[in-house]
Amino acid sequence: MKILLTGASGFTGLHFAKLAQGAGHEIVACRVDLTDLSAVQNAVMDAQPDAVVHLAGISFVGHADDTAFYAVNVVGTTNLLNALVKLTHKPRCVLLASSANVYGNCINSPIVESQLPSPLNHYASSKLAMEHMALTFQDRLPIVITRPFNYTGAGQHINFVIPKLVEHFARRADSVSLGNLQIEREFNDVQMVCNAYLALLQYGQPGEIYNVCSGKPYALVDVLEVLSRISGHTLKVEVNPAFVRLNELHRLCGSPDKLWALMAQHGIELPVPKLEDTLQSMLLAAGADHS
Repeated sequence: MKILLTGASGFTGLHFAKLAQGAGHEIVACRVDLTDLSAVQNAVMDAQPDAVVHLAGISFVGHADDTAFYAVNVVGTTNLLNALVKLTHKPRCVLLASSANVYGNCINSPIVESQLPSPLNHYASSKLAMEHMALTFQDRLPIVITRPFNYTGAGQHINFVIPKLVEHFARRADSVSLGNLQIEREFNDVQMVCNAYLALLQYGQPGEIYNVCSGKPYALVDVLEVLSRISGHTLKVEVNPAFVRLNELHRLCGSPDKLWALMAQHGIELPVPKLEDTLQSMLLAAGADHS
């Protein structure tokens, strides 16, 4: 397949492109400003893709410009979909990466796709708005929406908590400043997420939403313990109130049952790397000495 990939130079995009090319697919990187409709239309017409993976967007919850979330995540996606409907030969699948953050704080856990969304910040609200907008195109495009839960891996920006911790352990820093240590998240491996995306391009059902998750959450104290054990180093942890977000999601754990059932139908098993293996690979990439 010829896959048009937005966000190709981003964290997930680089990993996905490598995986897809290794599987024999052609990647066409869409590097234009998604808020520029004319540029997006030209890029889409030039590419004539068989499939689309839309990863571009603002993903850091603490981004300083609230309006940018909507300009990029909603308007940018609208521009992309408007360009795709003009193609004579429509792509076989348009995969849009949303976020598990749309669920907000739920009593029910693990969270299933039918859970009523309740976003708590502009990032999550913009992703939910993108989903609602995208579904207005479902009569014209085969759209599959994914809601990935937290994931990490080598190359993720240190704005995010796991690479921040890895960087501190890799250089054997004395201390690190963090926010709420009791939050629980899935810290899945980016490779698992990319494998799921590639499989969903083939087998995802248009109009459906899929959690991309493992159902295995960890508290930050658990991550610190693993990093300390495999690096042989101990950090002093300081809680900085400035890093404790208002409307913080306390626990975010998803049910992978819908995704795994689809994969089982087609004889596919998605490997789920252990947290320790993911952190080990990140430490190695950061040049840490684990002796």
